[in-house]
Amino acid sequence: MTRHDINRPMPAMRQPTSAGHCCRRRALSMLLGMAASAVLALPPARAQTAPHATEVARYSPLLAAAHRGDLVQLDALIAAGTDLAQRDGHGRTAVHVAAHARQRAVIERLARAGADLNTLEHDRYDAVTIAAVADDEATLRTLLKLGASAKQVTSRYDGTALIAAAHLGHEGVVRQLIAAGAPLDHVNNLRWTALIESIVLGDGGTRHQATLAALLKAGANANLPDGQGRTPLALALARGYAGMAQALERAGGRP
Repeated sequence: MTRHDINRPMPAMRQPTSAGHCCRRRALSMLLGMAASAVLALPPARAQTAPHATEVARYSPLLAAAHRGDLVQLDALIAAGTDLAQRDGHGRTAVHVAAHARQRAVIERLARAGADLNTLEHDRYDAVTIAAVADDEATLRTLLKLGASAKQVTSRYDGTALIAAAHLGHEGVVRQLIAAGAPLDHVNNLRWTALIESIVLGDGGTRHQATLAALLKAGANANLPDGQGRTPLALALARGYAGMAQALERAGGRP
């Protein structure tokens, strides 16, 4: 059932008996609740796009070297004064390309040469969020060690790397971002925080429970509601996520 179907008027029917009416009301309430949960569970379309083969085949020498991890070529290009801010058709710099390809040595060389680690590509992703979404803890660690920010507002959803990682249940990434000062209670344009996304876009399993626990331990607000005024605990209870609900209750969460 779609949101449009939920709002569509019900066809006229004969007046039911009292018992039949109650049964129909219960059934309709259950159906609407299931439909609403299904709508709520739909994740936003992933806008983050890795370079594909046809793009890579057209890459400039710098971007090609970053993609394949060719440090010899990269060093020669840096020595020759190549513009490190050049972009591909999607707005990716060599830093973005290297992050997608998990070329950590390339990122280190680029950073030492003065490349900006915090640049956003056309879909407004930075290298930190690219590594966070990929659950690439090693590349994320490299970026943060080199001075990349965990605090940027990224993506078409005005989110953060922390929100993206919480959505996907990437507990280790979440812990790294928290340690790097990521804003715990940032609200994106869907009116969701990292805590809320770990619930409404998670599966209630061990990874998302661990992610929620990490956020709560760090001091994330257990009662900051979504755009409809629903608290994290109310959302967890509605989805039947008992483990998450218990963790929220222990942290002072209110339904």
